[in-house]
Amino acid sequence: MSQDPTAVPVIETRGLGKVYSPGSEAEVVALKAVDLKIHRGDFVAIMGPSGSGKSTLMNLIGCLDKPSAGVYECDGIDVATLDAEELAILRRDKIGFVFQGFNLLPRMSALDNVAMPLGYAQVPPVERKRRAQEALASVGLGERSSHRPSELSGGQQQRVAIARALINKPPILLADEPTGALDSKTGEEILALFKRLRDDDHTVILITHDAEVAAHADRIFVMRDGELHEEPHAHVEQHA
Repeated sequence: MSQDPTAVPVIETRGLGKVYSPGSEAEVVALKAVDLKIHRGDFVAIMGPSGSGKSTLMNLIGCLDKPSAGVYECDGIDVATLDAEELAILRRDKIGFVFQGFNLLPRMSALDNVAMPLGYAQVPPVERKRRAQEALASVGLGERSSHRPSELSGGQQQRVAIARALINKPPILLADEPTGALDSKTGEEILALFKRLRDDDHTVILITHDAEVAAHADRIFVMRDGELHEEPHAHVEQHA
């Protein structure tokens, strides 16, 4: 996607590092000086095997963990300047999370699952319902709003989870192995949905170990031993 060079990146890291148990025998250097710029409307895949650092990077981008070194700016905000409450608000307003296991509440309908984050944001119930129905319609599940997760296929459950991630209209969608629990055909449908969301100006960041999944993104980064490298599409297969 062509970018305005003057636009503020929606995600920018400079020299981002993460060390677990520093100074002890168990010290692990998980991330080494990662520089990353992602603009609004980018569809980016971050690839790598287990232990490469991709989950650590995802947790830092998602403001679920704090870096040991470097700077992370989310939509122009230096995350290190925020207190716990401000950080929670940033996560709520800027980042929608999608997980491999869907993380839906089994006793609640699709509509109530999607509306749940709006409860934390003190949105009135009628407005919650309207926006949740709108979000379900945007992922092609408008007719299934009263169904519980057990009455939906895996692909439909993941669509519900994506609708929930979109409910606060965050600029960033952070998806961790979102097709991992799905068969390949259903996975393709979910990836096509991400492309549609990118076309609607969402920024999609896909964490995956699968080269075929990563190939759907516009830009592909590979994590190796805590270091991040951008890859041309043609070279991705051999690193999977």
